[in-house]
Amino acid sequence: MKNTREAILSDLPQLAELFDQYRVFYHKESDIPAAENFIRERIENKDSEIFVAEENGQLTGFVQLYPIFSSTRMQRYWLLNDLYVNKSHRGKGYSKELIEKSKELCRTSNACGVLLETGKSNDIGNQLYPACGFELYDSVNFYEWSNS
Repeated sequence: MKNTREAILSDLPQLAELFDQYRVFYHKESDIPAAENFIRERIENKDSEIFVAEENGQLTGFVQLYPIFSSTRMQRYWLLNDLYVNKSHRGKGYSKELIEKSKELCRTSNACGVLLETGKSNDIGNQLYPACGFELYDSVNFYEWSNS
C-alpha cells in the first residue's frame, strides 16, 4: 500500500539512508551519521518540510522543500530542493505523489509557487517536472557564488 505523508522523527533511520543515497547520486561521499544529523536538525528546527513515500512500512522516497520568499509578489515560495526515490521503487509513481504533496503544501500555505532546479543531463527529471505541470523558466540567468 502506497502512502505519502509528513516525515516524523521516528522515520529518521530509514530517511537518513534515503538521504544518503540521494547525496551519493549527486557524487558526494556516503556519510549516514551526518545525513541523520542533517535531517534531524531540519525536522526539529522546522527549517524545511519533508514528505516521505511509504509502502508497507518501508520508506521508498522523500521530497524536501525549503521556504523562500518573493519580494515582488510579497509571498512565500517553496524551493523543492531534494526529491529522491530508491532505485528499486522507481517507475511506480512515487515521484509524482511526492510532487503532488509539494503542490498541496504550496496551496495550503498560500505560497505563490514551487521552484526547483535540476541538471540539464537529468533526463528523467527533465521529463518528470513538465509532466507534473512545471514550466521551464529560461528567461533568466541562474548564477551561483560558492564559498567553498
